[in-house]
Amino acid sequence: MATYVLIPGADGRAWYWHRVVPELRRRGHDVVAVDLPEGNSAGLAEYADAVVQAIGDRSSGLILVAQSLAGFTAPLVCERVAVDELVLVNAMVPTYGETAGQWWGNTGQAAARAERAEREGRGPDAEFDLRVDFFHDVPPEVTEEALAPEVSGPSDALFTEPWPLREWPDVPTRFLQGRDDRFFPIEFQRRIVKERLGIAVEEMPGGHLSALSRPAELAELICRH
Repeated sequence: MATYVLIPGADGRAWYWHRVVPELRRRGHDVVAVDLPEGNSAGLAEYADAVVQAIGDRSSGLILVAQSLAGFTAPLVCERVAVDELVLVNAMVPTYGETAGQWWGNTGQAAARAERAEREGRGPDAEFDLRVDFFHDVPPEVTEEALAPEVSGPSDALFTEPWPLREWPDVPTRFLQGRDDRFFPIEFQRRIVKERLGIAVEEMPGGHLSALSRPAELAELICRH
């Protein structure tokens, strides 16, 4: 039995994983879904603290699963807790000294998103739309549940702090990427992941919010070791 520690992206709520949690438990695993700090003062250390606190006294078989923005946080947890594996899902991959605010320009994300939008007939200048870019393949009832509460989102501090690790943690790392992701297109992610981690992405169906749109498929891929 493994213990899967599920870290949400910019939404910050453990709720993001609510469709994946039963899938993993049905396969006999322990699951910890993390709520991240609210407020603009919480930075990388506070985010990592929240994950470590959620892990508690669990000390074996730990597998971190990091969605999107959590790619900045999960490696820091690996420096503090013995982790067997790190699984990145549609994630941002940082490099030493880079802030989450700088990542977008450094990687060319905007151009990649615009190219994908143009290929899909939405036009290269299409403005970001939460429903179009993120929820396009999420069931309507799940989308409405996700958008019903007012969510504070990630802190401002998180986007201004340089990422502190000079090297990626010495932890086996996998990268799962939705081939229908409109926000981080798969061609873009293949390039970034190869340049920064030296590994290939594992493709899966679905868009950016695969835990909401494809929970069974995502759980199955997460469990492959």
